[in-house]
Amino acid sequence: MSEEKTTTKKRATRRATVDPKTVALAVVEAALEKKALNAEIIDVRGKVDYADYVVVMSGRSDRQVNAIVRGIEDHLREKHGVRAVGVEGLPRGHWALIDFGEVVVHVFHEDTRGYYDLEALWLDAARVSAAD
Repeated sequence: MSEEKTTTKKRATRRATVDPKTVALAVVEAALEKKALNAEIIDVRGKVDYADYVVVMSGRSDRQVNAIVRGIEDHLREKHGVRAVGVEGLPRGHWALIDFGEVVVHVFHEDTRGYYDLEALWLDAARVSAAD
């Protein structure tokens, strides 16, 4: 009986690892399904120590920002078995952050995105095409 418990515990703690670039591309795919605007994947490897990729996008309304965030979370969980470490900024909908570990996602209301201009922090960083 103790062997059965051990096996169950191993299954429960086993977690598939997904390449960070695959996660970033899946984020954009899910966001575009919710009509996200100007999704951009920024390769920040070697530039920051908290992530490999930063994904930035926007929505036209608070409601759309919330829908994009929920769509991304659902898609990554259902299709790739990846859960967010944390989500901040909901339900307000001006700026939401989803932390997937090596991939950090910023979903802005389009007016808020222009104000903060996060992409300018990494002007020298490579961009990853969603077509890759």
